[in-house]
Parts: sequence; structure tokens; C-alpha cells
Amino acid sequence: MGFFEIIKSANHNLFRNKARTFLTILAIFIGSFTISLNAAINAGVNSFIDEQTDSLGGEDYIMIMPEGSVNTMSSMMMGSSSNNDPREYDPNRTLTAFSKEQLEKLKKIDGIDGENLYVAKQIPVEYITSTDTDKKYTINIGAMPPGDFNVSTTAGVLPNRDSKEYEITLEPGYPKALGFGSDENAIGKTVELVITDPVTKKPLTYKAKVVGVQAKGVVAVNGAIVSPSLEEAMHDAITKYYPAEQREQAYVVQTRFDTSKYTEAEIKDILKENGFYGLTVSDMMGAIRTFFDIIMVVFTIFGGIALLAAAIGIINTLLMSVEERTREIGLDKALGMPSGKIFLNFSIEAISLGFWGSVLGIVIAMLVGYTANVVLHQPGGFLEVFPTFSLFRFTLENMIPIVVTVMIIAFVAGTVPAWKAAHKNPIDALRYE
Repeated sequence: MGFFEIIKSANHNLFRNKARTFLTILAIFIGSFTISLNAAINAGVNSFIDEQTDSLGGEDYIMIMPEGSVNTMSSMMMGSSSNNDPREYDPNRTLTAFSKEQLEKLKKIDGIDGENLYVAKQIPVEYITSTDTDKKYTINIGAMPPGDFNVSTTAGVLPNRDSKEYEITLEPGYPKALGFGSDENAIGKTVELVITDPVTKKPLTYKAKVVGVQAKGVVAVNGAIVSPSLEEAMHDAITKYYPAEQREQAYVVQTRFDTSKYTEAEIKDILKENGFYGLTVSDMMGAIRTFFDIIMVVFTIFGGIALLAAAIGIINTLLMSVEERTREIGLDKALGMPSGKIFLNFSIEAISLGFWGSVLGIVIAMLVGYTANVVLHQPGGFLEVFPTFSLFRFTLENMIPIVVTVMIIAFVAGTVPAWKAAHKNPIDALRYE
């Protein structure tokens, strides 16, 4: 009897007692269904967090400021502090700008990309409006630093860094407020950004083309994202009266560090030794990732318990099958079938139980997951505000290991009945009533 014939025979033998086999597969199904959903949620959450991490600059991104400065940006980022309690005033910790000497010193620190330090411009926009509405709205703007930033959009794209045109990617909610209706309808429309001349107090209006709308995330980045050309024009307008040395003052610089040479902790220590303070993406997102990881561990434990119960069911099913087929086993051995082949036959029955139960669990989990993703993003669903967040994300990378794991558990559970069948005395087996 060839290997594939053994597989065919094993599956045929499983369904001699359809009710018992169905209940065993059902027990395996419950365990694999639970673990499949847990794996899909874990993949979905981590994918969304990775997306948010990319929007902040990636794992090698770091914000740096003079050590004595208060980290005003960290309070805007979820996960950057353990609580939101007011900070007691400390006269020794004030918001101070980098001196030229400090910037030169920072550029020379090993591991820091000193050639690409980026200084975000501070532009106090009075309001944003459009010709489609008579209302005015407050807004924060900023250009994206150079590098691998990847802010998700529900429509359109991010501003072209090399374009001389004035472009803007709006924050969620602004298209509707500005009278454009939907995010898609906002693309190509024109908005007006108004700042105030610091001396004459006259309004200065800048028209920008809407090229995209950001997807809502769990962290704040720069508000609305504008093209560097627009940021530069507005910054020049509000600083034209400043002394030359004050026009480019930097309170926070953004750059990247060499992750192949230093860990986050090491680069922070190096910065501290040189009088600087660093804030990485992990500081901003680490608490969120840890929170979800803990929840996933708890859910996975429940799925493991269900699989343990299923393993007991497999042992019971095969032990009963061995008892029912005792005379058949004796006849096979009397006709010369080796004990190893009998062991293999029952082992494959156990593995088949694991395979069918796990596949059924994954298929149903996928149907439930994909349906839930659609429903949860409908108006009124709790994921409506996060259009790029798929709560359930099924991939071959997280589903195949589940099938393999369940089959291994089934094989281990079936070894005892299989060993018992393989070592039956053929004479006693033939006499069994």
C-alpha cells in the first residue's frame, strides 16, 4: 500500500463513525478558529501600527533638541508619556533654540545623519477657507521631512517635495467642512491659507491646490501637510522682519540614526553625553504596540486551551477507533502488515483530523474576518474613522503555521492510540469480540 493510498484509507476510516469524527473536528475547529482570528487581529493591528510608524519616519527616525528643552512635541504623540498629568514648572527646563555651535556639534556625532538635519518651520496660520464655504477653520500645517515617510491617504497623494506649486494634503474632516463634500471631491480644489503680517497686521493669503486627504491615524504628525515651496514662502513672510540670525532658529531637528551601529538606547545615551535629548518612534508608538501585544497573548492562551481540549478529543476518538477495529488490525498483522505501517495509518488519521479541523477553522475565520472588516468600516462602525485599519488581516504567513501546528498537535495526540494499535498481538486481536 503506497503512501497516498494510506492517506485515502485513513480518511475513509475516519468517517466510519461520522458523528464522532464530526464532533472531534468541531473541537479542533473551535481552537483553530480562535487562534486564526487572534493571528489575523495581531497582523492587522501590527500592520496598522507599522503604517503609523512609517508616517512618523520609520524605526531610524529621531527628533533631537537641546537637553534642557521641554519636549513639547512628545505631548502630542500617543505613547510618548505614561500619563497626561500637568508638568510642574521647572525654570531649568525651558524651550531653547539650538545655537550654531550646537548644530555643528550635532552634525559630527557618530551615527547621526548630520547631512540631512531637518528643521520644521513654525508657521502660525490664522485660518483656512475655500470658495465653497463662508466659514473659516483653524489649522496646523507643516511640510514632511525628507526621507521615507509614508502617510496614508483616503484620497490623492502627499505633496510633491520637488514641485514649485503650492500643494496641500488636508487632514481628515476638512474636505467636508470646507464644502467639498467627500475626500475624493476635494482633490484638485483650491483652499486659502491666511497668515498675519507680524508688523502691519494685514492678512496674507496663499492659495494651495488640494492633492490629497490624510487617513485618520492614532498619532498626530504635522497637521495638514504642505509642499516645501509653500512652507518656505509662508515662513519667509512671517520672518522677513527678524534679524538674520533668528530666521532659521531651530528648537527641534529631525533626522535619522544608523540602526546598524547603534540601538535606540545607545544613540540616546550618546546624544545625552553631548548635551542633547532624543525622541524616537518607539517612544511615540511603543506603549500602543505593547498594549495590543498583551491582549493578543491573552487571547492566544484561550485558543491554546481550546486546542488542548481538541487534542484530548483526538486521543479519545482514535482509542475508540482502535477498539472497534481490533479484529481488523489483527487480520492485517496476520496477513503480514508491519507494525510501522499500522502506526502510520493511525497517525495519518490523527493528522487528517487536525488538517480538516484547522482548515475549516481558518476558512470560517476568514469569512467572519472579512465580513467584520466591511461592517466595521460602514457609517456608524467603530472603525469608520480609521479607513486604512483592517482589524482582521489574513496572510499565508500567519495561516499556514496554524495548520502545521494543529497537525503536529494532532499527530502527538494520536501517537498513543497508534502505538497501541501497532503493538496488538494478532492472535488476541483475532479473538477479540
